[in-house]
Amino acid sequence: MVGINRRTGTRWRFGRTIQSTAGLLVHYPPVSAPRPPKPRHPRYPSAAERTTIADLHREEKTLQEIAVVIGRSTSTISRELRRNADPTTGRYLPATADRLAAARVARPRPRRVTQDEELHAVVVGLLAKRWSPEQVAHELRQRFPEHPARQLCTESIYQTIYDVTVEVTRPAMRRRRRRRRRRRIQGLERRGRLTGMTMIADRPADVDDRVQVGHWEGDCIMGAGNRSAIGTLVERHTRFLVLIHVPLDQPTARAIRDGICWAMADLPPHLRRSLTWDQGKEMALHRQVTAAVGTAVTSATPTHRGSEAATRTPTASCATTSPKAPTWARSLPTSSPRSPTKSTTAPVRRSTGPGRPTCSAFPSTAVRLNLP
Repeated sequence: MVGINRRTGTRWRFGRTIQSTAGLLVHYPPVSAPRPPKPRHPRYPSAAERTTIADLHREEKTLQEIAVVIGRSTSTISRELRRNADPTTGRYLPATADRLAAARVARPRPRRVTQDEELHAVVVGLLAKRWSPEQVAHELRQRFPEHPARQLCTESIYQTIYDVTVEVTRPAMRRRRRRRRRRRIQGLERRGRLTGMTMIADRPADVDDRVQVGHWEGDCIMGAGNRSAIGTLVERHTRFLVLIHVPLDQPTARAIRDGICWAMADLPPHLRRSLTWDQGKEMALHRQVTAAVGTAVTSATPTHRGSEAATRTPTASCATTSPKAPTWARSLPTSSPRSPTKSTTAPVRRSTGPGRPTCSAFPSTAVRLNLP
């Protein structure tokens, strides 16, 4: 409690700008208490320890004896006396040493993107293609394997993007808002619903924990104008991604069924325990998928929390980097059922999280199986 007027306290807190008698604007900044000094890391000598070092050094004690007294190594005492001595007199003074050490802690360095023109051009070009910072960091290690100075980590690229002094930006995703008129539904809607579904709330609890390997989540990506389609399968524990080719650009129920069966045919049974998909029409033959590969299919609900968390990041990455048209169906030979296809031009980004191994993606082409 200060005992001042409320209006005065508001002015002290937020400051104010008034007009003087000369017609000039005078700004009074807010009154703020001095910030407490940042706590020093224990591995650095404190002010008390520097005072002890100065006293013992004045008594001509050896470095080993000073190290034993303050409980630090001999190399630390030697480095302290050499770096933080008074530059004018050469004597070791505690206050001067503490001030020199505090000034040496803050070492602002120019970013490497601003110093290297070639590195700047590569980073700006990849970000312009809507690559994520993780993908850019991976690509820099591939392009400059013999130049470690040009290999940036993901955090450095993020800081460069948000630094207003650096001309590196990432284009924002354009989204069009469409106003759609909601249909009036009287009673329960029965048209177009899948039959025999197992809802996500009824699946085992070990699937939600993401501890057991072999539980997958799938989704279907539609291209511009619905002229192309890609199926994605993501393993919930390892974030391993499989891309499913959809022939003829039509994600029909048979095409998705064949693609899932082809992708999981070579997997051992413990790696294809369950599959969670949304309630789209492309999963109308989910019973045949279960009968063919033995994978239990679960239907996700839009209101269930976390039902699409594993596929959101891989699906967005594939949607922004995969070619929309012409699609794979026009470029693949029809005679070779297992010809590999190139899915994306950028490495697949994985979801962040503790203990997640690096995931990769391999293309998968669907084959017409002898199913009813």
